[in-house]
Amino acid sequence: MYICFSVLAGLAVLCFFYISTFCPYFGEDFAYILGSIKCGIKLTKYKKIKPFYSILDCFLDAVKRHPKKIFVHFEGRSYTYGEVDKQSNKVARALQAEARLKEGDTVALYLANEPSFIWTWLGLAKLGCPAALLNFNIRSKSLLHCFSCCGAKVIIASSELQDAVEEVLPTLRERGISVYLMSDSCSVQGITALSDKISKASDQPLSRDLRANIHIRSTALYIYTSGTTGLPKAAIVTHERVWAASFLQSICGVTAEDIFYINLPLYHSAGFLIGMTGAIERGITIVLKRKFSASQFWDDCRKYDITVMQHIGETLRYLCNTPKKDDEKNHKVRIAIGNGVRTDVWSEFLHRFGDIKVRELYAATEGNIGFVNYTSKIGAVGRVNFVHRFFFPYTLIKFDIEKEEPVRDSQGLCIKAAVGETGLLVGRVTKRSPFVGYAGNKEQTEKKRLRDVLKKGDLYFNTGDLLRFDKENFVYFQDRVGDTFRWKGENVATSEVADILTMVHCILEANVYGVKIEGHEGRVGMAALTLEEGQKFDCSATYTQVVNYLPAYARPRFIRIQPCLEMTGTFKMKKVKLVEEGFNPAHIKDPLYFLDPEKKTYVPLTEEIYRAVVSKEVKL
Repeated sequence: MYICFSVLAGLAVLCFFYISTFCPYFGEDFAYILGSIKCGIKLTKYKKIKPFYSILDCFLDAVKRHPKKIFVHFEGRSYTYGEVDKQSNKVARALQAEARLKEGDTVALYLANEPSFIWTWLGLAKLGCPAALLNFNIRSKSLLHCFSCCGAKVIIASSELQDAVEEVLPTLRERGISVYLMSDSCSVQGITALSDKISKASDQPLSRDLRANIHIRSTALYIYTSGTTGLPKAAIVTHERVWAASFLQSICGVTAEDIFYINLPLYHSAGFLIGMTGAIERGITIVLKRKFSASQFWDDCRKYDITVMQHIGETLRYLCNTPKKDDEKNHKVRIAIGNGVRTDVWSEFLHRFGDIKVRELYAATEGNIGFVNYTSKIGAVGRVNFVHRFFFPYTLIKFDIEKEEPVRDSQGLCIKAAVGETGLLVGRVTKRSPFVGYAGNKEQTEKKRLRDVLKKGDLYFNTGDLLRFDKENFVYFQDRVGDTFRWKGENVATSEVADILTMVHCILEANVYGVKIEGHEGRVGMAALTLEEGQKFDCSATYTQVVNYLPAYARPRFIRIQPCLEMTGTFKMKKVKLVEEGFNPAHIKDPLYFLDPEKKTYVPLTEEIYRAVVSKEVKL
């Protein structure tokens, strides 16, 4: 017996040694796979329930379980699950009476980040009406474009957005669109005040027969991909996709006791799907903010005992740029969920603000493949594992940056990228991982479909993103197609160059892109920069930085200093206009600089230097 115990103990030690040495992420991988399977089983069950069990039904169950639990904190006021439920009933009844809404009618929400956004959406869901979530920053042509995509006949706007609505009101009226304003009164002909009608409506529950025909593949939402080019596209979000996104909180370790901080716009999938519907799935309390504020962030976290935060784009860097304080680690935040954080910012964030589990994601609103970095590996956006790949097949394929198309072999099939090689991520379109596309835009939908990838006749979703898988099965985001450009026969990753530039003491932000010059192949590097407050552009330090850390082909030859960089609603930098404007000092009022290798510094870009560059007197 003693010998048996000794042998078993020895085997246990050997197994532990083997796993800890050769499978250091075994525990995290196992927990992630187990959690994913549980969510998959739950979704399968929801698909089979008759009548269909939606995220709205999940909310109604939460109301029954804990009607007095706070659902939303907002600007000093608190709203319980029960109060939000009753308010959504009033909204639904008011819209029933005023707009004659019925199941399947799409309603555009042009609302700011405030509780009325949540209960208006819930009210529409109770009527079986899909909601189109309009970016409250868009105006004029973009607003009309977004509105027309989804085929809505009704728009509900915040009172502070009245001017923007009035700007397009003649066109809306021509199209027979009903316009409602979240206000007690409105004297503008063609705009109906809605708040007074909501306040007078009954708060009694509505019959679920009003949404009897809604099913798992019905359209729940239209969310607009802000993108960096052209007009926004209306991604069709089904109820199945809503459920899948809501499970991300669970996979990241969020529990029913957590308090979730939403300071991202509710019109975007991060704030709405991952944040708000994820909170409903967990049955937790959220703290809603009108917009992100770095200066108020930690005070809010302490005031409300926030335990889970979101990040996207540059938000963590904004926090790292705030003045240092003694109580920076005095908070209860334990998880940060989001995407787009740079490696150096990630490290600085942890150093300053404590042991927060950063759960970096890779996903797209309309996409059929995503990753979660459920480990603490800094810089990665996820991990490759066999279970995930089995249920949601994907691959990385070789991509020609210059032609902006996949590399194909003699049979016309795509070629897989090797481990450690950057490639285009594509997800196979299956019944389990569909690609629904964009409303009212067949051309853009078709552009995202890639055929004959690994075998003739197959169909994949083209993410448009370049990623890399390393030997440890970690996934790293490299760049978006179109952001990466080719110069001197080499591929230049704009995100990598931007990371190097922002290490210079005077540089706050960097937006890197390539510009065309007549007579040259490819595009030469250029960067639009904003400077730290009170700083001037340090030509010498910037030159030293790019020479020391970047190969010659990747060094920005032109620099443009701007007061601020134009961003999308999700903090992605806009490049198209900058690329079109180029580097001609006669047309650009911003200060311009040129990398002069002979003087070993950046020098002001004069019209004389500009003419020398375009006439090829100066070699690039």
